[in-house]
Amino acid sequence: MRKEKYFLMFLRTGGGHLAPARSVEEYLKKNYSEKIEPVLIDGLHSSPSYLKFIVEDGYRILQNRAKWYYELLYAINKIIPFAKLSDLLVSNRIKPVIKKRIIEEKPDKIVIFHFFLIRPVFEILKELGVNIPVITVVTDPFIAHPIWFLNRKQTFIVFSERLKNYALRRKVSSENLHVFPFILNEKFSNPIPKDQIPQLKKSLGFQEDKKIVLIVGGGDGIPKGERIVRNLIEGVDSAQIAVVCGKNKKFFQSVQKMKENYELSTLKVFQYVDFIYELLNISDIVITKCGASTFMEILMIKKIPVVNNYIWEQEKGNVEFLVMNNLGIYERNIKKLPLLIRRLLCEPDVYNLFLNNIEKAHLRNGTPDVSEFIVNFSL
Repeated sequence: MRKEKYFLMFLRTGGGHLAPARSVEEYLKKNYSEKIEPVLIDGLHSSPSYLKFIVEDGYRILQNRAKWYYELLYAINKIIPFAKLSDLLVSNRIKPVIKKRIIEEKPDKIVIFHFFLIRPVFEILKELGVNIPVITVVTDPFIAHPIWFLNRKQTFIVFSERLKNYALRRKVSSENLHVFPFILNEKFSNPIPKDQIPQLKKSLGFQEDKKIVLIVGGGDGIPKGERIVRNLIEGVDSAQIAVVCGKNKKFFQSVQKMKENYELSTLKVFQYVDFIYELLNISDIVITKCGASTFMEILMIKKIPVVNNYIWEQEKGNVEFLVMNNLGIYERNIKKLPLLIRRLLCEPDVYNLFLNNIEKAHLRNGTPDVSEFIVNFSL
């Protein structure tokens, strides 16, 4: 029997598009391996190197080195004529590669995880005269870029009533909007039992009886990471500090040098890791930026996020969700972080206030519901 082929399409502009696509892929493989073949499709695979540099590397470089410029571009593209122009320019350049894949592999369904893929996919299907079901997963949970909704006549999955109401104001039909909890890897639905944490700490090189503050950002670490680490080293001596630098070699080398200079056995520094789930589980507080996947993973593991940095306006809704519901703390001033962390570590009433709010929020992983919706969806 022929398996149905599902294209799960993304771009590598940060981890927030690939991560949910992978979560759906894993669910489908686990539960529908006999009838469905999920295929992860990088929309820029085999595209010209200059285009990949502009879209992927440009996104990463601007966010880490010129955030103000990235935010300016974001704001300009909220003006619909500029948004349409950007959409058209990118679409025309990635369209040939996508068209070739669709013709060769004839997918039975297409699930889109990035707004720059919407236009080319729908244009290709129209040109080919084929009627393939398409679902667009809006990966920004609370505030989404207008480009997501330029094509209003499609089926959307969104992750909050707030975003649904925004889409309705953009003249998207309520029949085309389906609200689910945020998509995460299923393991984040199941924190590691508390009685296993001491042994896990030991296996990862940490002291079993001492609390841990984890510093983690995206693939290139957290912005201004060196300053954050230095302030914590000098201002917090009651906890171990774990730093994930990602692919940022300069950040990694800088923190390694601090570790040597201060002769700190309580400071652990990692490059890119594939055990972030384990690090989150053994941590007590997580200093982070407010990317959607990262902050939701922290909350699902029931740890307290302290956000020092976010990208306007893309991640603004994430910060507002945290602060308005008392699920975490937003503090821009790096110099204030040590006092804030000491208070969370040393005052159980303060720590437990946030922890209780996280538990009362009853956050749920949307991967099973979203995946089942995709399986059952038809035109």
